[in-house]
Amino acid sequence: MEEIKLLKGNEAIAYAAIRYGVDGYFGYPITPQSEIMETLIKERPWETTGMIVLQAESEIAAINMVYGGAACGKKVMTSSSSPGISLKQEGISYMAGAELPGLIVNVMRGGPGLGTIQPSQADYFQTVKGGGHGDYKIIVLAPNSVQEMADHVALGLNLAFKYKNPAMILSDGVIGQMMEKVILPKQCQRKTEREIRKSYPWATLGKSKSCKPNIITSVELDSFLMEARNLRFQKKYRTIEKNEVLYEEFFCDDVEYLIVAFGSAARISQKAVEIARGIGIKAGLFRPITLYPFPMKKLNSYKEKLKDILVVELNAGQMIEDVKLAVECKIPVKHYGRFGGIVPTPQEILEKIKNEINK
Repeated sequence: MEEIKLLKGNEAIAYAAIRYGVDGYFGYPITPQSEIMETLIKERPWETTGMIVLQAESEIAAINMVYGGAACGKKVMTSSSSPGISLKQEGISYMAGAELPGLIVNVMRGGPGLGTIQPSQADYFQTVKGGGHGDYKIIVLAPNSVQEMADHVALGLNLAFKYKNPAMILSDGVIGQMMEKVILPKQCQRKTEREIRKSYPWATLGKSKSCKPNIITSVELDSFLMEARNLRFQKKYRTIEKNEVLYEEFFCDDVEYLIVAFGSAARISQKAVEIARGIGIKAGLFRPITLYPFPMKKLNSYKEKLKDILVVELNAGQMIEDVKLAVECKIPVKHYGRFGGIVPTPQEILEKIKNEINK
């Protein structure tokens, strides 16, 4: 049955993983996402659902454990924060090359380097644009509430298995640490080995009477075959871009000044829009929920009726590149961001809008 709890965003990820029948979690502690593994260990799901929870010796070890579990057709996941995700990038690229499903959670913090433990959104490039090597994409979901942190566990895993591709929940320290009411789903059952063989015939589960073991790999020594594989990947990505775009609009029917923001920046921007509307400014908010695939087509539909677009991010300007591509430079696109762990206020964003109007 469904259950209502007051949870941090990180805790919601853990509870959702148990409820959605995740087979294995492999992680390594790093602030501000350590509560994910801490909550899983506290709940001891290996005693109730059989879920494996393991602290690996490093981030690199954790992502390679996810690789192994995914190759067996299991629902597996890991989590980290910005520097840890950097270490996982090779494994993520290997998973994409081997066409394996898996869920990665990134609760972003300020950088570069070890940086700060405070919130940031400066991992857009290293996740949405593919931080590892090769021409690959991962599906990237950007929650802006604790409820979405929980819901995106199921969404991310479903999309990962649908397209045999890694998926990521790209959150930040604000959403990871804030507390809200969450509706958790009823407990799902984990698939048996027979069900895995039937549902995922590509999985490597050893030899059986009915099938030979599959070989999972991302290596291809023949350049022409490797190109053919890459062309197939690109075709898959175009299918994802066509069918899996998610976004949210707020006060956009008569909008003249549009804010584009994701995650915690979108929550703050929504309040700025409400204040702006109260003083007669026709502001609106467009929130991409999927950062890949990015909602290019929908954002492009605004280009004829807007006066300005303001991209608000907790970084020096990363998503703004995709926004400019979407509107084809037909209208001015400005950026407002704080970085290093500083979170802007709605009033700061409102002042930026006012400044653009008065130019």
